[in-house]
Amino acid sequence: MEGGIDIAYVREHSGTLSRLIEHQRIRMTPVPGGDICVAQRLTLDDGSDLFAKTLDKAPAGLFEAEAAGLRWLAAADAVPVPEVIGYADDLLVLEWIAPGAPTADGMAEFGRRLARLHAAGADGFGAPWPGFVGSLPVSNEPAPDWPAFYAERRVRPTLRLAVDHGRISPSDAAAVDQLLDRLDTVAGPAEPPARVHGDLWSGNVHCGHDGVAYLIDPAAHGGHRETDLAMLALFGLPHLETVLSAYAQERPLADGWRERVALHQVHPLVVHAALFGGGYGARAGENARRYL
Repeated sequence: MEGGIDIAYVREHSGTLSRLIEHQRIRMTPVPGGDICVAQRLTLDDGSDLFAKTLDKAPAGLFEAEAAGLRWLAAADAVPVPEVIGYADDLLVLEWIAPGAPTADGMAEFGRRLARLHAAGADGFGAPWPGFVGSLPVSNEPAPDWPAFYAERRVRPTLRLAVDHGRISPSDAAAVDQLLDRLDTVAGPAEPPARVHGDLWSGNVHCGHDGVAYLIDPAAHGGHRETDLAMLALFGLPHLETVLSAYAQERPLADGWRERVALHQVHPLVVHAALFGGGYGARAGENARRYL
């Protein structure tokens, strides 16, 4: 092919990337981060690098939704995200961000930028693209307020899936269901919809070689800002208290937000129960009982 394969070519022909990779027209190097998808570093003919994730038999709209979410987060000009180069049904190609280690200063800046991202807001609770957490479909259909969105678009459908697969006990499922029935009384002060990442566990905060933190793998939507903060705490984030302190200085949180962390963690725990089983269902039930 004349001129070889460069980023401009990839942008114009993203739909052919799977074939180009299959026929080894692009050099591939496996990289960490492929728990659900296969993650690869692509080296083009001009020596530049891109990041690609692929998934055989990907759910329809998976990578299109992720691309839309990344672009929506980027439009806030707050926390940086990798540029979307292109996508196909089974493939997403992004700017390559050379990895580095988190630093206290870098994570403090991340906290301030995350507050600005949330403040950019959304048109409502939900999003105009299909919803996914990982590869699990979730509803982004708008809801009138956050309790309705959290209960009816997020937790209840996923809870039914976990129950159907036998991955949460009847008593734990009942506790979660009872919590949802009284969500209005424990959700805290009403807030306008925030522009949230939506799946912000520590693995989705990618620190570049220069210490700058990027957001990756979003389940972006208009939601509650405390959801992102609770997710950061679920599996641990380096310098978490530094992030939270910097966030609060930029945009103070509502009174009692720490007491609501377990509430916002119920959905990701139910998601993990539905996908993996194990002890996640019991943890979801334990969190729910704190509010009953």
